Amino acid sequence: MSLAFITHPECHLHEMGEGHPERPERLAAIEDRLISSRLDYVISRYDAPLATREQLLRVHDAEYVDALSRLSPAGGLVQIDPDTAMNPHTFRAALRAAGAAVLGTELVLSGKADAAFCAVRPPGHHAERARAMGFCFFNNVAVGAAHALERFGVERVAVVDFDVHHGNGTEDAFRHDSRVLMVSTFEHPFYPGSGVEGRSERMVNVPLEAGAGSREFRAAVEQEWLPALERFAPQLLFVSAGFDAHRDDGMAFLRLVESDYAWVTGQVREVAARHAQGRIVSLLEGGYDLDVLGRCVAAHLNELVPW
Repeated sequence: MSLAFITHPECHLHEMGEGHPERPERLAAIEDRLISSRLDYVISRYDAPLATREQLLRVHDAEYVDALSRLSPAGGLVQIDPDTAMNPHTFRAALRAAGAAVLGTELVLSGKADAAFCAVRPPGHHAERARAMGFCFFNNVAVGAAHALERFGVERVAVVDFDVHHGNGTEDAFRHDSRVLMVSTFEHPFYPGSGVEGRSERMVNVPLEAGAGSREFRAAVEQEWLPALERFAPQLLFVSAGFDAHRDDGMAFLRLVESDYAWVTGQVREVAARHAQGRIVSLLEGGYDLDVLGRCVAAHLNELVPW
């Protein structure tokens, strides 16, 4: 049994222009940290497959998927919104990122891995049913969760999102699905401006003010997330693992540190052990300072590895 580490070389080929923070070097920084922390000895590597049309259409409109395919350029960049662009490799990279979530789901539900981490890009949690935004094209975590629900018949799935930005796309996918619980923290007011309205027993979104750090984050998890997760008793947990709430990541204004990511991963692991046979699928979202990203992913994986 092991931690599955899922990635693909095509995820390195997607680029959105010089100076863009969501860049290929993010994955290289993670690989470097795996080596220096010796985590590369305790993971099992898998290549991400291409997500199928059927898998995508569980959470995205057919017209949207077709439009993205048509927009894929033969050369140069096509701008989708001010922050989000496609190069000739983007569409396949996005299919690989969504496919990684599917493979991770299959590995943990079949018992071939204890947990899975998808080191993929583009990220996904801002992608709505018919809209690319916030560096995201397909909602990877939603594709994985829907695969668990529809292909494997899992009855209750939880999505844990600690990115500094609210996962509006994930909420868009599952707002009306009683089989899914989403718990999240995010800076507010901040991009994309969502997450405050529409809170419910299944959409446990906890906004944090700029400057909030370990104390506020851990209180939100202990007082809001954990009771909701216990009530829901998920049979499988997904993590939208964004590390841009770190105090040294210049994209935002929260002040988390590596130990917070290790701690919250441990909390999620304990919930999974009680209710989900330990099954966790984690997917990379944000995190843009390369050194910080590598350190935080290592802290996260150290808690997922079945030592």
